[in-house]
Amino acid sequence: MFGFSSGELLIVALVALIVLGPERLPKAARFAGLWVRRARTQWHSVKSELERELEAEELKRSVQDAQRSIEDVGTQLRDAQTRVRDEFDAVRRGAAELADEARRMPGTERPATDDATAPADVTGAATLPPGAIAADPTSPPRVPQEAGDGAPR
Repeated sequence: MFGFSSGELLIVALVALIVLGPERLPKAARFAGLWVRRARTQWHSVKSELERELEAEELKRSVQDAQRSIEDVGTQLRDAQTRVRDEFDAVRRGAAELADEARRMPGTERPATDDATAPADVTGAATLPPGAIAADPTSPPRVPQEAGDGAPR
């Protein structure tokens, strides 16, 4: 304890007994014990306060690291979105070029038909012009229903 051996402590106690005397020695020992207890209490208080501050700093660092990670992921997602958009635009341009090239190829022209001989579609409208999309390919085909039944087939 504090680098004192038992022999050194015995010498200190003997000197204190000689200097203070037998009647004041117990009172001085209680006083010294009180101050030692207060010093320990203060030391533990300071130590716990420092530990709390260090834990708070560590928590702040971990939150900042998490925020940086989230920002990095956001940046990567934006970059990926830009790359995908660029690739999609390139594919769209390529498809448009292929479609133009196919239109320019000989033997792909449609024969001209009269409006009177053009077949009408289910709604009674005339057929679509060349190159127009006839239906939405993502929707299922419609099945015609019988007039009086009302129930789907």
